[in-house]
Amino acid sequence: MAETTKPLLIKRYASRRLYNTETSDYVTLEDIAGFIRAGREVQIVDLKSGDDLTRQYLLQIIAEHESRGESVLPVDVLTDLVRSYTSQASSVVPQFLAASFEMLRDGQSKMMENMTKVSPMAQMPGFDAMRAQQQAFLKAMSGGMMGATGPASEKSSDDNLDDIKKQLAELQSKLSKMGK
Repeated sequence: MAETTKPLLIKRYASRRLYNTETSDYVTLEDIAGFIRAGREVQIVDLKSGDDLTRQYLLQIIAEHESRGESVLPVDVLTDLVRSYTSQASSVVPQFLAASFEMLRDGQSKMMENMTKVSPMAQMPGFDAMRAQQQAFLKAMSGGMMGATGPASEKSSDDNLDDIKKQLAELQSKLSKMGK
């Protein structure tokens, strides 16, 4: 259990191959992205020099996903990031981004927590279906940041979103009838 709390050590050989020290096999960037999506912290070091290359490889993973059309970062955000490297804002940007992502994670977990609590709404017909759709929606939304995306998942996300909209409209209708 303690092994999963420490970062997974990946060593880069002179041949640029990446070696997983836990499983004693070679891995790809996509494998590393999978470890991260699964919640593992990863540290990539150069075998010869001992330099930490984690940042370089994480940026490479992001660049590859963005170039394949799996865009998460809007162009204006990317532009602002480039600008931040040449301005005084560079000292504030890392803290701002870290705080923003932390707020997003906290908001998602609190929303899920509130949906699982017993409330008067939980007694309404169809509430379980609505909660399941909301969980699917949140999973689809976080999948853009932390999970694999692609044409198949985009299609199911659109279907889930339509279902959520329909169920929300039904719920609003029921609530308005209860208020009368």
